[in-house]
Amino acid sequence: MRIGLFTDAYYPMVDGVIKVVDSYARRLVDKCEVTVFVPGLGKEGEVRVPYPVERCHTLSINNFDYSVPMPHFDPAFEAAIIRSKLDLVHIHSPFSIGLIGLNYARFRDIPVVATIHSQYKQDFERNLKLPATINLAMTTIMSIFNGCDECWAVNDAIRQLYIHEYALTAPCKVMLNATDHVPVYDRQAAAAEINSKYGLAPDDTVLLFVGRINFIKNLDFIVRSLRIAKAKGLRFKMLFVGQGQDEDKLKALVTECGLDDEVVMCGLVKEQQMLEKLYSRAKLFLFPSLYDANSLVQIEAACQSTPTLFLRGARTAGMITEDVNGFLCDNDEEAYADKIIRILSDRDYYDKVSKGAFRDIYRTWDQVVDEVYGEYQRLIDNHEKKTIIDKIDSIIPS
Repeated sequence: MRIGLFTDAYYPMVDGVIKVVDSYARRLVDKCEVTVFVPGLGKEGEVRVPYPVERCHTLSINNFDYSVPMPHFDPAFEAAIIRSKLDLVHIHSPFSIGLIGLNYARFRDIPVVATIHSQYKQDFERNLKLPATINLAMTTIMSIFNGCDECWAVNDAIRQLYIHEYALTAPCKVMLNATDHVPVYDRQAAAAEINSKYGLAPDDTVLLFVGRINFIKNLDFIVRSLRIAKAKGLRFKMLFVGQGQDEDKLKALVTECGLDDEVVMCGLVKEQQMLEKLYSRAKLFLFPSLYDANSLVQIEAACQSTPTLFLRGARTAGMITEDVNGFLCDNDEEAYADKIIRILSDRDYYDKVSKGAFRDIYRTWDQVVDEVYGEYQRLIDNHEKKTIIDKIDSIIPS
């Protein structure tokens, strides 16, 4: 079986989609022939992965986080796709590289599946502004998703969004994300290490955010909620782990809200074991994002039995059951502050959800990719059967 994974962003950049594609490829390479088709950023020497990678030319744009892939203007890249003789195409973004993957699948008459990772309309509304342009962009990406044999949504909330609001007509099922994090074995030693590194006291109650430092993830909401919680008597340390375009804005807001003594800006943490220790040291993971579809960080937190507090109605909370394996709160800063206080003041309530998060939300990429491999085989078999039936129908007179 030859599988091609197609995505419009890749290392040395890091985001959730890149981590998903890498996690798939690292495990598929032991099961079948897998090739990843991605943009080239001129830093390929910095990346070492155990699977083949084909890169296309890109166009850099000032003040834009991502370079723009140009696969249709790269004959060597197109030739590499043709040489691959794939049995199935799996696209992870509905843009230029995803489109060339879809076109190749149509040309070769092989099945193509797409994973829906994001709420793209939010990005278009924020960046394109004009309704006509937004509608054109949505029509373009939905033509790619609807051109696939099947789509996989990262949770049922995203599946429902695409079917009922984005006009998805291709068959769609849920394929959950996972993590390669493992539970911390010696939590006491891990806590001592984190305390020493970040200047925490052993009895500090730690709240945590991990991800891009970007206000689209509602980080300002966290800070303002914590100002309210502090005024109501809550003692805590809030750790922000990550980097991004709004670091200076976040620091300024922390100072404005009088939280300099409570907030620790940890910067980017790349080492997996250190991230695992941070999650295990935290009592509660704060993730009031309305932007994310299904962030991997909530699964990483659950791996350490650290539950997450979401906003009610957030798509990224689509995999949790309230007060069973995660917490929900109305989209209001005072309500969020009150919910944090309630969670931390009720030991039995907290312990029940903490155990539920580990039991229900934590899953490994080995488990998921075993399922994915079986789904690939099903799609290939179904496509071959359909091809045979179509050929028979074409030669039998109606």
